[in-house]
Amino acid sequence: MIDPRLITLRVFARCGTVGATAELTGYSPSAVSAQLRELQRVLGMQLLTKDGRGVRLTATGRFLVAGSDTLIAEWESLRAAAMEAGDQVQSRFGLGGFSTAAAQLLAPLAATLRSTRPLLEVQVLEANPARCFDLLVAERIDLAVVVAMQSDTYGEDDPRFEQTVLLDDPLDVIIPSNHPLASRETVTLEELASEPWITEAAGSTYHSLFTAAFTAVGVTPRIAHEAVEWETQIAFVGAGLGVGLLPRLAPLRSAENVVRLRITGKGKPARRIVAAVRRGSIASPLIQEALGILQVRANHILAARPEDDL
Repeated sequence: MIDPRLITLRVFARCGTVGATAELTGYSPSAVSAQLRELQRVLGMQLLTKDGRGVRLTATGRFLVAGSDTLIAEWESLRAAAMEAGDQVQSRFGLGGFSTAAAQLLAPLAATLRSTRPLLEVQVLEANPARCFDLLVAERIDLAVVVAMQSDTYGEDDPRFEQTVLLDDPLDVIIPSNHPLASRETVTLEELASEPWITEAAGSTYHSLFTAAFTAVGVTPRIAHEAVEWETQIAFVGAGLGVGLLPRLAPLRSAENVVRLRITGKGKPARRIVAAVRRGSIASPLIQEALGILQVRANHILAARPEDDL
């Protein structure tokens, strides 16, 4: 098996501090420091060096972490094959995902697994995509449902993970119920170009989707307000402060004075939702079962949508 101290070193390489590593791994800061010191002693290598009040990886440490990607993937593959050969499954299964994925995909998955595998302990953690990948590295979770990310930190080509596309979740427009277009079922982005828009701050995944959608139709929207949570954005729209985009998976619940319209024409934005696992572990019988359940659930969601939304 892989030495847990190597996993701690990999998490430290991602986080950069002992405190953040402790938070992700579930160890105390003193336990993290002890593990890192002991790994240095056992390997006979200096992996860390002082850096102000903290520590950082040495060139040797960075090289070891980078080279361990292949080792971890081979171990995950071997463990998956051994489980299948012996008709065994792990006793605990960790799931992670962002808010709407946790509600619409992971909660049904956890319920199904509890029914089909009563001895399996299933834990679901709600977290943003970047943190989900960190939790996978730390082995706190085994499968994450995230919005596909194009970044230098975690991208589709990251050698540490394997990703499976589940669905493309379209974004709808939400407007106040007293808006002149509120009686419509669909709307184009051009028709709302002059409206005051509510979106996330620049640099976020959803701001990028927002910008790309309007770029596709050759329109520059007027951003009037910024909101991080969907509930906040819905409240802003309900108060008549502007209009916004809302993923189809995100419910309006009992929102007052808010109407959801589907987008037609050019620039229809959608977020790609994927399942991510540690590379090599995808052959695990449990992960294969979980991916199958997620695909069925995703197909059910897609089937409930009009054909022009797919």
